[in-house]
Parts: sequence; structure tokens; C-alpha cells
Amino acid sequence: MAPLCADPRQVVIALDRDRRAALLGLVEEITAFMTLELMNPTDDGDDGDDGNDGNDGNDGNDGNDGNDSNADGSGQKHQLTTTTTTAAAAGTLPFSPTPAPAPDSLALPPTDKLADDIQEAAVIHMQDWKNDFLPKLRELLEVHDTAEIEAQRQARRDAMDKQQLDTPDPGELLVSPGGIQVDQSEDVPSLAQLHHPIPTTLAAVPCQDRREALSCVLLLLLSTGKYSAHSRILMLYLASALQVPQTFVDAQEAEIAQSLIESSAADADPDKKAAMSAEAEAEKRRQQNQSSRFWKVGLASVAGAAIIGVTGGLAAPLVAGALGGIMGGVGLGGVAGFLGIFWANGALVGALFGAYGAKMTGELMDKYAKEVEDFKFIPLESEPAAAASTSVEKHAAQRRLRVTIGINGWLNSEDDVARPWRVLDSSSEVFALRYEMKTLLGLGTALQDLVSSFAWKTLKAEVIKRTVLATLWAALWPMQLLAAASSVDNPFSRASNRSQKAGRLLADALVNKVQGERPVTLVGYSLGALAIHACLESLAQRRAFGLVDAVVLIGTPAPSDAAHWRALRPVVSGPIFNVYSENDMVLGFVYRMHSLALGVAGLQAIRGVRGIRNVNLSQRVSGHLRYPSLTGEILRRCGFENVRAGTEIEKDDLIRMKDEHAEASAEASAEAGAETSADSRGEEGQEGTQNHK
Repeated sequence: MAPLCADPRQVVIALDRDRRAALLGLVEEITAFMTLELMNPTDDGDDGDDGNDGNDGNDGNDGNDGNDSNADGSGQKHQLTTTTTTAAAAGTLPFSPTPAPAPDSLALPPTDKLADDIQEAAVIHMQDWKNDFLPKLRELLEVHDTAEIEAQRQARRDAMDKQQLDTPDPGELLVSPGGIQVDQSEDVPSLAQLHHPIPTTLAAVPCQDRREALSCVLLLLLSTGKYSAHSRILMLYLASALQVPQTFVDAQEAEIAQSLIESSAADADPDKKAAMSAEAEAEKRRQQNQSSRFWKVGLASVAGAAIIGVTGGLAAPLVAGALGGIMGGVGLGGVAGFLGIFWANGALVGALFGAYGAKMTGELMDKYAKEVEDFKFIPLESEPAAAASTSVEKHAAQRRLRVTIGINGWLNSEDDVARPWRVLDSSSEVFALRYEMKTLLGLGTALQDLVSSFAWKTLKAEVIKRTVLATLWAALWPMQLLAAASSVDNPFSRASNRSQKAGRLLADALVNKVQGERPVTLVGYSLGALAIHACLESLAQRRAFGLVDAVVLIGTPAPSDAAHWRALRPVVSGPIFNVYSENDMVLGFVYRMHSLALGVAGLQAIRGVRGIRNVNLSQRVSGHLRYPSLTGEILRRCGFENVRAGTEIEKDDLIRMKDEHAEASAEASAEAGAETSADSRGEEGQEGTQNHK
């Protein structure tokens, strides 16, 4: 199936001049808000906590604290170009967006100064990205309508009415690129919760017009020669504002990727000749730093195409009627015109996709394996790729405009490297990061032995009365458990060090564009989340922005200190999800030797940092070892719709025991209160009788 649009100029036919002006204003407002999201001012007097620890017993949201994602800690709302709204979806958010505190004029501690420096660099990078994209969009959308353009617009409208294009009704099931059915009535609100919809009059225009506008903006973003994390987040904010399902965005990305690969591979073996030439060309571009000129030459080489920024703008070709054969119809068959630049030069596609994916699985990984044993990206083959009959079809079916990397925290078998990440569908190109197999397998054995021991049962009896976090702070660990601690402390410490090193190597790989010019989503549990944390630290130190579009950290053995996370936040263009449980016994025990002054992200919320969303599983999960099997459900709670899992997470045994203990305590307190009240009334009655006498 071909992309909806083949040329970004198609938006000129889909939208009249007033609507194009509204689209330009909307994109400018979204990019201004994206810049604001990178800034996390410091306030020593307010951590943004509303006082709710999340244990409110509400199973509907598992006790999330419900902070307003648009609040800045001082009661003020973000000020944009025009009035904005909060997340449009009704009901309680499935996660807790953390508000950022107000700025403080006092001198900041060193950590906050570092965060300010990183944020300033991130804003400069964001501005460079906008300067690369917005002028092209402005030139495109500000074209004057001619009689010919208006005639083509009317012809398009008549054709749409005649063909009665299929526009999904609210609640209709959509199909993701991976074949997962997604309910539109859930998709759009879920997207709005993550990326709040900025009000626009365009939300009222026909669905087909909104979708074509979105598709044209996507093509225009690709004209920069890359699809950065900023570009991906812009697409999601734009889809949210236009009330277009995220499933549509994912499908357009997948269809464009497949079309590019199929076209560029027509005259070359994608595993050899094209990959080698793409690798050489990508290296040449890095050395000469001529990416902009390279793309202009590629664009100008397309016969008959006057592309943005090459021949003095779009106005002349549009007035001259150059649109005729390109955009005169509806439902174009195949990618042509604008995307022909990729057909003409397979090296462009190779640079975009990281040498057709070879950089993530080829010899380039060998140097990393020398520093961290077994360091390798394992591709998870999608169902469409597995069903492909030829190597070219299989190659095209695997490629996507986005990459997702899953990282394990321990292993019970070698098959566990990929198992938790198979819940992800093929909306993105999914890889599992394999590293230090022996170390992670050893840790898995140690953790299993720990939770099977008799001493562990004594800890359960203690945790029933209080949270693990409270036990950790009070150091109320059973002596029997402490006596056997070395059996897990040593493997955990060794694996922790190796995971952090793997995270730093991951950052180096991303900076060197093994993923190509595509955004990366990072998901990890336990020490896998720690590896991601180390990766973000390294990216922040390098001031490497626009590489990572979203992060999901599950049960992270890392600090929860706000000042620390303010320095890391700018390297992620989209949301960071902190999934935690105050009742995670394993994490609490293995983390007891660390300093608690900076908190524990896997046991508590990260407060006071805009863009970090806390997902509280304290009402459901006490077993750290459950996380690999709950990956799908957790991702769904984070707003990932295209996942092979539901949203319901069953309470484990300890949580049910805690609930029963709490109910019994409440009943006992109520009975004691009733007896005390009855005794008081009896004493008052006796005193009254004596007084009467």
C-alpha cells in the first residue's frame, strides 16, 4: 500500500489559503511548546509534589497522583502563541505527568547549573532544527492560489464525493502496521493524553484533508535528509491537534519506509552493493559536513521537479501549472515526484536507514563487543517480513522510519533476550540489545534463589505491614536475609557496572548513527533501565539531542532526584516514563547499599521535572521479577496502543495480602472505636445519674 501523498505540495490542493495559514500557525505553536518542554527551571522551595503518594487505593488508575502536566508549580499555565488546553481526554490519566517548579533567581547548586547549560544547548539545537524545516513549510503554505489550483481543488473534492472515500467513524477498528486492531475511540484520546491537542480550526475540516495535510508535513520533514526525534514528536502533536489517530501516523511512516526501500533496492542487492555504497556515502557526508548541499543536489536532480529551496521557491512552478500530472487525482498510486529523489540515489536511503539496517547488525558492532561482552543488536523479525517470499520483499517489510530498542535487566535463559520485546508490533523497527550474557544469566539465577529462600518469606511478612520504601528507609531488613545477602549483592553489583558500561556504549552507537537518521525509543526494565539511564547521562554530557524520541524505564535502580533528571530530560524529545512500585521488594533490598539521599526511581515518583510521567504500580506489583512478563501491559498504560497486550495488571499475592491486612486493621480500628464510644456514653450516663441524685 502506497503512502497517502507523494509530494508535500499536495497540501496546496487539499487546503485553501486560509486553512494553510492555520496549519502554519499550528506548527509554529507546536514547535514553540516543544521548546518550552525542554526547559525545567529550578525552585528550591517547591518540588511540585501535591502531597499524594499514590496509595489512594484507586484501582482505576493505581493511585497515580494526578498532577497537571501543564502546571509549572506556581499555578501558572504554559503561555503559547495562542490559548492552549490541557490533555483533552476525559477521565484520569493512566500516568502521572510531573509538573516543573517555577524559576528561582537565587544561585543554583552545581547540578542545577549543569542542567541549565544542557537545557540551553538543547534549545539551541531545537532552534537549528526549526530553522531547517520551518522556512520550507512557510514557503510551501504561503503560495498564492491561482485559478488552476482552485480548479484542481474543486476537481479533487468532486472526486472524493464521487468515490465516497472510506473515512473511519468514531469507534471503528483501525489496523496498525503490525496487524494489531486499534479502536479509534481509544487511539485519539490516548494520543491526546500524551501530546495535548492545541486548539485549531483545522480540527473541523474533513478527515481526508487533515490526513493529507499530516502526510505532506511528514514528507516535508524528510526533505531535510533525516527523520529526527524532534520531527517524530512534532508529527504526534500535530496528529493530536488534528484529531488524527496515531495509528495513521505509524502507517504512513511504515508505507513511506517500505516504498523507499523497494524503490532503491530495485537495481542492487540490499544486503551488499547498496549497503556498502550507503555506508561509504554516509561516511563521506560526515567527513565533509555537506549534508545540506548533498540534499539540494539530490532534489535538483529530479527531472521536472522544482523542489523547495532549489529553484527559487514553489510559487513559480505552481503558477505555471506544474501540479497537473502530479496532484490532479485522488489516491495516488505509488510514490512519485518528490520521493523520486530517493529512487535516483540509493545512498540517500542508506543514510536514512543506517545502511539499510546493516550498521546495527554488521561489523561496526564488533568494536563495541570488545568493550562489553556480547554487545549486539538483535533484530526482531516482524510477521510481514517472515511472510515475505523474496529477500527484497523481506528487506522492505522490516524497514521503518523509527527504531525501538529493548534492554533486559537479567536473564533466565538466552531466549529471554528477545522474549519481552515481542509484544511490540512492527510500527517501528524493533531490536533487543544483547550484552554480557553470562553476567545477566548469573544475576537471574541469584535473583531466583533469593525469592525462593526461606529468609525471603520473613521479608514478605514485614512488607505486608508497610511499603518496601519505608522498610528501606528504616533499614528494617530481617537478619536471616542480611546473612545471605552476599549471594545476590555481588552478582547485582557486577551486572550493574556492566549495564552502565553497556549504556555508555549504546550512547556512542546512537551518536555514530548506527540507527541512521531515525528516532529511537528506548525501553528497559531493572538493570536494562539502568543502562538506559547511563545512556542518557552520556548523551547529555555530549550534548547529543534529537536522537531519542521516548523512554520507558521500569523498576530503575537509579536516583529519583529532580536536579539529576533535569540534566537528562533535554536529550529525550518526547516523554520519559518512570514506572515504579513502592512495594518492589527485590529492588529495595539490592539497592539498600546505595545512598538514599537522591531517592530510588524504581520505588518512587520523579517529581518536579516537566516531561517525566510517573506510572505507579504500587497497587499491583511487588515482584521485581514480574516486569519482563508485564512489558506489554506496562507499555499500554504508558500510551503505546500498538502493543500485543491489554491494560489490566493482576495483583500479585503480596499485594492481595497487604489489602487483606489493611482491611483487617481498618475493621479492628473501627471496632475499637465503637467500643470506646460505647464506654464513653456509659460513663457519661452514670455521671448524669449521680448528678441528678
